[in-house]
Amino acid sequence: MEFKHPDDYTKKDFVSNQDIRWCSGCGDYHIHNALTSTWSKLGIKKENFAVISGIGCSSRFPYYANTFGFHTIHGRAPTVAMGAKLANPDLSVWVITGDGDGLSIGGNHLIHAIRRNPDINIILFNNEIYGLTKGQTSPTSQKGLKTKSTPLGSLDAPIKPLPLAVTAGATFVARVVDTNLAMMRQVFAQASDHKGLSFIEAYTNCVIFNDGAFAKEESRIDRKDATIELKHGEPLIFGKNSDKGIVLDGLSPKAVTIGENGITKDDLLVHDETLEDPAYAYMLSNMKYPDLPTPVGIFRRIKRETYETMVREQESEAAKRMPADLGKLLNSKDSWKVG
Repeated sequence: MEFKHPDDYTKKDFVSNQDIRWCSGCGDYHIHNALTSTWSKLGIKKENFAVISGIGCSSRFPYYANTFGFHTIHGRAPTVAMGAKLANPDLSVWVITGDGDGLSIGGNHLIHAIRRNPDINIILFNNEIYGLTKGQTSPTSQKGLKTKSTPLGSLDAPIKPLPLAVTAGATFVARVVDTNLAMMRQVFAQASDHKGLSFIEAYTNCVIFNDGAFAKEESRIDRKDATIELKHGEPLIFGKNSDKGIVLDGLSPKAVTIGENGITKDDLLVHDETLEDPAYAYMLSNMKYPDLPTPVGIFRRIKRETYETMVREQESEAAKRMPADLGKLLNSKDSWKVG
């Protein structure tokens, strides 16, 4: 590994010499581009990055990043990442997982990592399909999707990653779309700055097995109508002409047109990503096109003590109460003889 001053880094410093073997046109290329570019601007030494992945197309990422990393087993990346952060709190730890890896066999690992709030960043690549194993339905596949494993259509209701993250207590929740590189760089940088677990869902297109799953959200022509960009302190406005917005109708969000029925910008919901109560972020996370615009950007960002900080404090307290004495420990009341 070549050592340079962080101010001198470029994107190329974070791209490995391995041939990237995602399918031509895969959205993962865009995420790789945005993330490696973001890393070069963070001012963090390259040797302090750790990229941890599980199994799947997305989880090849450690091979394609010129950083330290670990390609773990299926679904266990959050657990390994938490161990890395506990062992060395100075690390900038990034978990790269997918909708299959992170939400199927890895579902419980993901939930418990989120609730503990270690200072790690989890990016879940969501293409709503198992790509590496050739096109079976994943936990996020839409009901009715016909695949090799569901030839008559899937009967399962899909898991929604962001509502899951919000209810598990994530302190930073965001969504990005693979074709919007500028937003990805912005969100990735803010996730890095956040002290606590950052959970980012990244819509990424699988051109082979689920092409067009997010066609409207990815389209530069349609995305202004299909998505709503969340900006802290600003009203929820969307549309090609910025003439539509979101109001609260009872306990449910409702799309309205500014200027109709006396609606003004002052009537619209104003985005607040710092609300401690998760109800607002949960409401936003359940919005989805075509019924409502799909929100993108940062849903929630709150402060809470990190897991590794609490562990260090507990270790320090334990050392004060129980000074290290191996002999005393071995002969304590909790020891016994065998035979």
